[in-house]
Amino acid sequence: MLWMALHFRHLPLEVFARGTPEATPLAVAASSSRIAVIVATNRQSAERGVRCGMAVSAAWGLASDLRVVARDEAAERTVLRRVAAWALQFTSVSSVAEPMDVLLYVGGSLKLFGGLENLSERIRNGLADLGYEASIACAPTPLAAQLFACAGLDIRIRHPDTLRHELGKLPLSLLGCAPETAAMLDRFGIHTIGECFRLPRAGLTRRLGERFLDNLDRVLGRLPDPRPPFVPPPTFNAALPLPAPVEQSAALLFAGRRLLAELCGFMTAAGSSVQRLSLALSHEDHADTRVTVSLVAATRDLDHLTTVLRERLARLALPRPAIAIALAAEQFFPLAARSLSFLPDVYECAETAARLIEQLRARLGDRAVCGLTALADHRPECAWQACEPGKGSVSAIPDASFSRPLWLFATPRRLEEAASSPCWEGPLSLLAGPERIETGWWDENHVARDYFVARNPAQSLLWIYREHDAEGKWYLHGLFS
Repeated sequence: MLWMALHFRHLPLEVFARGTPEATPLAVAASSSRIAVIVATNRQSAERGVRCGMAVSAAWGLASDLRVVARDEAAERTVLRRVAAWALQFTSVSSVAEPMDVLLYVGGSLKLFGGLENLSERIRNGLADLGYEASIACAPTPLAAQLFACAGLDIRIRHPDTLRHELGKLPLSLLGCAPETAAMLDRFGIHTIGECFRLPRAGLTRRLGERFLDNLDRVLGRLPDPRPPFVPPPTFNAALPLPAPVEQSAALLFAGRRLLAELCGFMTAAGSSVQRLSLALSHEDHADTRVTVSLVAATRDLDHLTTVLRERLARLALPRPAIAIALAAEQFFPLAARSLSFLPDVYECAETAARLIEQLRARLGDRAVCGLTALADHRPECAWQACEPGKGSVSAIPDASFSRPLWLFATPRRLEEAASSPCWEGPLSLLAGPERIETGWWDENHVARDYFVARNPAQSLLWIYREHDAEGKWYLHGLFS
């Protein structure tokens, strides 16, 4: 058995501060005896002399630009559940231990991640990407790991004998004893857990009750300590308040990437990917700004999702400064299997094309990038229609004796004539043709044309046709690349 505890001692502050990299004085306050006191500070406010336990009025006297927010314990509990869902990519069991801890059973994950040190480092770096700082400790029992993490000890214990020795150094206050129990032990001169281990069990039971002894036994693993496993929700919803209003949409990318990193961890744990994301930007006295990101192919690649989001935010104009950002994903797809072959395969080429289309759409707009599909019609202007990229089909293209140009004019252009020969930037030389196209009598768009491939003096290849009627006028319909 091996448990890892993540203790978020700065959680009241990180709930509000991780949405922007800007260093501004920030403090979290809570009401105590009808007086609002500071319970958490960032480095910038601490440098001004603001300390925990200080009245808010005194803190403002030290830092006039200090931003004070009320502690949100409900948001802290939500963050713990989101971290527990994110951490399931490293373990099969995670558990929330309020008010500031998340427990992970990592005994079965060590070989997969290359040992305990590598696993701890990956979790620490991943939490830093999300904007959290945690004390990480490992021990054979969940309660022992939690006590070490709460004490701020970066410790890794796997043997029971070492566990008893290291637990003995911890202060008794970490056990969370009842006030009367703590007062009695203080009168006895007992201040550490190790000193409790040396006391007679019978005497402790008579004076302190079975509950206190049961906690000591759970720490050592003598009694079972089952922790309820966290079950992740079927959908992903995460919100991130911003420390200060943001006026430029591009500045929201920092907070957006942190939410995307959380989403990618959520999907890694579930073995899934996403194709549609919803972003909501909250404003004061204004309706939320909503952005929908639709992808050509489902993915969970953080860098690619960040690139697409960057392009979308660059085109977004905020009606009012944003005060919070929220990310939601409701439909997930199984992650497509891929071969790790030495040479690129068809899947990799298709994935590269899909990512290019998504980046172009994010920059230019969804309607600016589309695919083409062929229709069973010999008339060039009726032989295709726009469709979703990658959804087109070429099976309906009619047989033709000549290749068709990729660039067709929306309306054919009338050509001038010189000595009965068509001209476009000079007289044209006919290279191939004619190709007779005569159809469309059933839909009142009848055409009768003779198409030719022509070249002008600038060596440009043109696709021209002559009306098959008495006038015989010449038109330019397309250009070859």
